[in-house]
Amino acid sequence: MSTQSLPARDPSVRRAPGLGGFNLSVLGLEVRRLLRNRRTVIISIVLPVVFFLLFGLNKAYALIAYGRGNIAASIMISMALYGAVLATTSTGAMVSIERAAGWSRQLRLTPLSPPAYITIKMLTALVLGFISVAAVFIVGLLTHKASMPGYLWIVSALCVWIGSLVFAAFGLFMGYLLPTENVMQLLGIGLALFSFAGGLFIPLRQFPHLVQEIAKWTPLYGLNQLVHAPMLGGVVQWNWAANAVIWLAIFAVGAAWRMRKDTARV
Repeated sequence: MSTQSLPARDPSVRRAPGLGGFNLSVLGLEVRRLLRNRRTVIISIVLPVVFFLLFGLNKAYALIAYGRGNIAASIMISMALYGAVLATTSTGAMVSIERAAGWSRQLRLTPLSPPAYITIKMLTALVLGFISVAAVFIVGLLTHKASMPGYLWIVSALCVWIGSLVFAAFGLFMGYLLPTENVMQLLGIGLALFSFAGGLFIPLRQFPHLVQEIAKWTPLYGLNQLVHAPMLGGVVQWNWAANAVIWLAIFAVGAAWRMRKDTARV
């Protein structure tokens, strides 16, 4: 009975890892690096909480019913969304610092694919986004101004947290697109404009009709409508979801494209 020996494996040939190189060890390393950046963590937690304390503690807002809650609860959700967006965008944009330090050159030497790297960065951004959302909701609970059914606290917080994934991709895209010395300043201005256009700070119904129509095409419009939908109890419109999904796709594809170009130059 004859047996055939298997061909010897060439030690110089490396197999491509599964999932494009995505693994939990790299994700854990990214999360630890993020949490060591105290400035970003503190700003992402403190700023939305301060905004809620400034705008949401009006006694009248606790007495005015709004959907299944009150006005204070609506403001709390808006400020939590702002905090989550700020946190995820800032985390994603930190890639600009890595580029300046030559990290793109190192990535080219690894089997980590651009989609896997983008996924790891977006999941890392969600960690800080979760902390920011939790901080705003905890303060809202402790102040006893925001009011809505218990299950809606959980549902609304989850909607805000998951929805902030759109801006994790946005931060990455801008981090690869803009120069390091300007990225955070430009993102601060951009997020402020998106927040006003999305209705986070001032209800869109208070703006002229033309501004309202333009706002429907901005990145925070659909997301803001979606996170308030559970409390308001209305029908979720397809264009809200389409707005969020399309912008997520644009930002994620843009980030992967810019990463490929960036690593190809080194």
